[in-house]
Amino acid sequence: MDRVKTTETPQASRERTGNAWSGGASIAAIAGRFAVALAAGVCVAFLSLPLLALLMRVPIDSLFAYLQDPLVTSALQLSAVSSVCSLVLILLFGTPLAYLLARSAFRGKRVVETLIELPLVLPPAVAGVALLFAFGRRTPIGEFLHGLNLDVAFTLAAVVLAQTFVSAPFYIKSARAGFQSVPRDTMDAAQTEGASGAQVFRYVVVPLALPSLAGGAIMSWARAVGEFGATILFAGNFQGSTQTMPLAIYTAMESDINAAIVLSAILVVTSFTVLLVFKLLSGRGLDVMPE
Repeated sequence: MDRVKTTETPQASRERTGNAWSGGASIAAIAGRFAVALAAGVCVAFLSLPLLALLMRVPIDSLFAYLQDPLVTSALQLSAVSSVCSLVLILLFGTPLAYLLARSAFRGKRVVETLIELPLVLPPAVAGVALLFAFGRRTPIGEFLHGLNLDVAFTLAAVVLAQTFVSAPFYIKSARAGFQSVPRDTMDAAQTEGASGAQVFRYVVVPLALPSLAGGAIMSWARAVGEFGATILFAGNFQGSTQTMPLAIYTAMESDINAAIVLSAILVVTSFTVLLVFKLLSGRGLDVMPE
């Protein structure tokens, strides 16, 4: 009896190969998604576990007593006052600069942008030393101010300047991106309708760029509240006059660890609450440094 020969058509061969390939591709896709999820989980755990560990160490039974501790109350008040003052300075002087960088082209613009962004990567200690040699009492500016009975170094003014120096780039960079996102056609149309430059900026540019402005302001404020290195070198660590919350934490670590934990927890909860409220109200993330 003759054997019946079966031959596979080219189309059937392609289908069999395609099925095998799709099966292998499905396994690879599943493995890829698992690897991404694992890496993301490790990153989230690394960023959240230290904060949870800190919050779990808060002395609940004596929390109210620590909130009345002079070390804690003075640091809270000083951080609140200095961070708000620095934010006002940043908004007042940073907004025009951000608008200029967003809407104007001039020689040396890249150099100016680099100088503005430099505090983002400078060690805070370097910022403190630089501020001390710029505004210290033995510098030309410091001597001039001292002649007017105005001393900057190792005063509350030094705290505000240190916070402003390290946190201003966050706002300026975000505000510049927000101003750049406003269509030129929209601004031209407003001017065609008779709006002045100030009116265009107030009623057209600012509302459209508001999410970026608000996000940058919040990040600048948070950075100012957490400033340590530049402050301790330029303003010192004097309770009631220059000792902000990070400096009070540093001091309390040597004498009362629970006070340091309470102050740290306050900073964590406050920062988290401010960021979360902004996200919920705006329905978006903090676009701090988009290009």
